[in-house]
Amino acid sequence: MKIEHIAMYVNDLEAAKDFFVTYLEGKANSLYHNKRTGFLSYFITFDDGARLEIMNKPEIKDIEKDINRTGFIHIAFSVGSTAKVDELTNILKSDGFEVLSGPRTTGDGYYESCIIAIEGNQIELTV
Repeated sequence: MKIEHIAMYVNDLEAAKDFFVTYLEGKANSLYHNKRTGFLSYFITFDDGARLEIMNKPEIKDIEKDINRTGFIHIAFSVGSTAKVDELTNILKSDGFEVLSGPRTTGDGYYESCIIAIEGNQIELTV
């Protein structure tokens, strides 16, 4: 069994798509628009086949996203090397994204950094 895809609602669909395409080398499909409901979405596909659906629809609630909460906390992307984690972290920081932690080796042996991106959601970069 495998996870087929993960989905997240966003306020700015185009900015979210651009983030995943620009920084994480995702490939977006064509915009889907349900004219009856106003629902919009893109599927972002990554090299290993993993997919992320980003979605928007009228009247979604944008609640505060405390880092210490229950539920999904981050999406982790393996970028291939410690050098790439460092490089991408520096690029994201210089582009105005908040670096929450790292790059560092965690107590359980992961080399990672955590970035606050996409409307307060956390993205983890790891080897």
